[in-house]
Amino acid sequence: MAEWKKVKLKEVLNQYRNTHWVEDKNYKQVTISQTGEVSYRGTKHGSQIGRKRQFIIDLKNHPNTLIFIRQGVFNGGIGICPKEVDGCLVTENMPMFDIVNINPEYLIYYLKSPQFKKEVDKLVPLGTAQKAIHERQLLEIEIFLPSPKEQEEIVKLLKSNSDNISELDIINNKNKNYIVKLKQQILLEAVQGKLVKQDPKDEPASELLKKIKAGKDKLVKEGKIRKEKPLKPISEDEIPYDLPKGWEWVRLGELVKVFAGNSFDSYDFNDQKGVKAIKITNVGVGEFIETEDYLPESFLKKYEDFKVNKGDIIISLTRPYISAGLKVCICPESYDLSLLNQRVASIKKTEKIDFNYLYLFLRTNYVLNKFKSRFGKAGLQPNLKMGDLIDLEFPLPSIDEQKRIVEKVDKLMGYCNELEKQVKDNQRNSEKLMVAVLKESFEK
Repeated sequence: MAEWKKVKLKEVLNQYRNTHWVEDKNYKQVTISQTGEVSYRGTKHGSQIGRKRQFIIDLKNHPNTLIFIRQGVFNGGIGICPKEVDGCLVTENMPMFDIVNINPEYLIYYLKSPQFKKEVDKLVPLGTAQKAIHERQLLEIEIFLPSPKEQEEIVKLLKSNSDNISELDIINNKNKNYIVKLKQQILLEAVQGKLVKQDPKDEPASELLKKIKAGKDKLVKEGKIRKEKPLKPISEDEIPYDLPKGWEWVRLGELVKVFAGNSFDSYDFNDQKGVKAIKITNVGVGEFIETEDYLPESFLKKYEDFKVNKGDIIISLTRPYISAGLKVCICPESYDLSLLNQRVASIKKTEKIDFNYLYLFLRTNYVLNKFKSRFGKAGLQPNLKMGDLIDLEFPLPSIDEQKRIVEKVDKLMGYCNELEKQVKDNQRNSEKLMVAVLKESFEK
């Protein structure tokens, strides 16, 4: 390492500009990730591009082009352009440079190193609204420049380590996907009656249904609830799989109260005080996302039919699912006595069935796929109807078996969570290992 010297980036980077005035045609554009990966992000018509003076990436004349984002360099937004982005349009906030007098691969590894990050963090950003680094500041940063032969040796070593770490990442990702599938398999077997043994001493689900019906009839007689319209019987074609002896297929609306939110006016809301409101934005996949949305305190009595309590289940009706799964969660204690807004549904908690069992059923891929099948490939925005929930076929075991199933699922999910933690730790260790390798490679 005796031959190593320090040079400024301006000694190995020559800025170039291919000025282009936007015309009436489509243009390819680029993006730079926080890991420094430059890639094609799509096309945009010239009429949609505000600033008409742009710049073109020219890899034919400048094959080793480095590019960075003035506002993103603090977060790793700097990298070398691959062939796929040749001819792409960039703004003046993404300056381009020829890489000269240095091995491009050595340079890009250096730019990902802790040493370079430390130097970038020392720079004083320009502006207040969007903090940015100008290229004249960046070009003054000093880097270590070994001999060409040493650069090649360092690149070779880093590639080898990078390949090994990539293999670890592949294994970690496979394990992560396996755990996701394992969790779904646990949930599915739970609601198919395959997870715990049936106890012949358990009261059959048919008796539980009779008690639920008797309870509803009593409330109707007392004038506490309205008489419900009978739901149509479940046909043979609707039954997705056979249930164990003593279980029953029932419609969800036969067991619980399902209701949709109210269409409150936008001016009714504030972000300071009052009754908390539950909107679509609060409903995540297995998590409740708290926000600052309130309605007047007086609305709690005025709109009592839309009241939600802690422990109630919340489901998004508009865009009810994303890639991570169905948007369903439990109302937390902090939202007890809140009001439900439009395009969100709630299932009232009841002691007649184990609500944790109902919740795990709603998180199965069976329910997700059933809702997805409603929209097919029509390209329409998914919007569930209340009937989709009320008429949903539900596998009902005895109350005692529901409790045993929930207990077993909780235990197995605990094991899965431990495995997930190990995978996350392994992923963090892989990242730390790469950082350590880069740090050691460029230390002087």
